[in-house]
Amino acid sequence: MNLHPVDFKTLTPEIFQVFGTQNALLTAGDRTDCNTMTIGWCQLGRLWSIPVCTVYVRPERYTYQFMESQDYFTVSVLPLSHKQTTMQICGTKSGRDIDKVKECGLTLRYGAGDAPFFDEAEWVLVCKKIFVQDMDPTCVLDQETILSHYGKKGGWHRIYTGKVVEAYTK
Repeated sequence: MNLHPVDFKTLTPEIFQVFGTQNALLTAGDRTDCNTMTIGWCQLGRLWSIPVCTVYVRPERYTYQFMESQDYFTVSVLPLSHKQTTMQICGTKSGRDIDKVKECGLTLRYGAGDAPFFDEAEWVLVCKKIFVQDMDPTCVLDQETILSHYGKKGGWHRIYTGKVVEAYTK
């Protein structure tokens, strides 16, 4: 095992750098079935005085059904060396068509709530969902910047905010 538990209060990932260069894998499911997808957006911080991680998933994505049916999700940041392989496959292929975990040669581990994550990661957050809301296009104030992410690409994202319950690092 490469990863070990760490007190998330001491984990200080360079979130802006990671999501600008490495990206991460959002994973949901359990020991019987799961799916993962590359994400380029994430927010970390405190909400209601608790540490949280917020991620976004469109309803068309296969991962969406796992996010909806499970109470936990994980965010795994893999080394930059995975960008052209793992991140590319998990960002362009659907779990409906291939087993992305097997295709990428990833090693599954499980955290709280049997939430799946990957031993190859540099760091992992295990989160319990505490808030879910659909994005509302009528609330967009900067249409020029935001609307370029939509159009023919699919529906508006659902926002999932999870309480960080576990963290792992190398």
